[in-house]
Amino acid sequence: MDSGTGDKPLRKISSAFNAIANTINNSNHNQQQQPEVEVDLELASLSRACALVSPLFRCLGIAFKFAEMDYVAKVNDLCETSVSVSTVQSMMAKDIEDNCVRKPGSHTRNLLRVKRGLDMVRVLFEQILASEDNSLKNPASKAYGQVFSPYHGWAIRKAVAAGMYALPTKQQLLQKLNEDEVSAKTEMQNYVTASAIVIVYIDKLFHSRNLGIDW
Repeated sequence: MDSGTGDKPLRKISSAFNAIANTINNSNHNQQQQPEVEVDLELASLSRACALVSPLFRCLGIAFKFAEMDYVAKVNDLCETSVSVSTVQSMMAKDIEDNCVRKPGSHTRNLLRVKRGLDMVRVLFEQILASEDNSLKNPASKAYGQVFSPYHGWAIRKAVAAGMYALPTKQQLLQKLNEDEVSAKTEMQNYVTASAIVIVYIDKLFHSRNLGIDW
């Protein structure tokens, strides 16, 4: 993540999710013509895109250390699963068949947790884009409170609250991501737009199988 390397993680993330969002939008167009057909989403493409998001949690420091560890472990599981399972739908079907959807370690459960990680970053970026403040405390607090807090116990919530005071500033975050403010705003907005499509798509996969998403 050193700015001297010329790496552009934010651009890689927005590009990967734009590609997936375009696939979903194309499938939605086809569904209008054949509404009974659910177009499959490649698990490998999704898991690779999700893996690109992992360094963002690292950049946020100790406040999101637990979220980073949990997210990375579950993305790694999806990446490993994608070697033998081609689509998200096939993965979920196997877990449903094995009656293990809600069991710790199930791929479908891991997908739900990863989706929350994507959503947290989406809300964080929305809040950063809406603020001129150099502090990330309010954007990060709102993102955590909206997405993760309802599913975390008191001890984790307390640790996150304490860690908010050690967050990097917006300028420090952009430096770690090797972006200036103008380019970062473009890439963050691209991710916000594309990830929202992906998140809604994943939520629909759960709802259409009567699995719910609030667990």
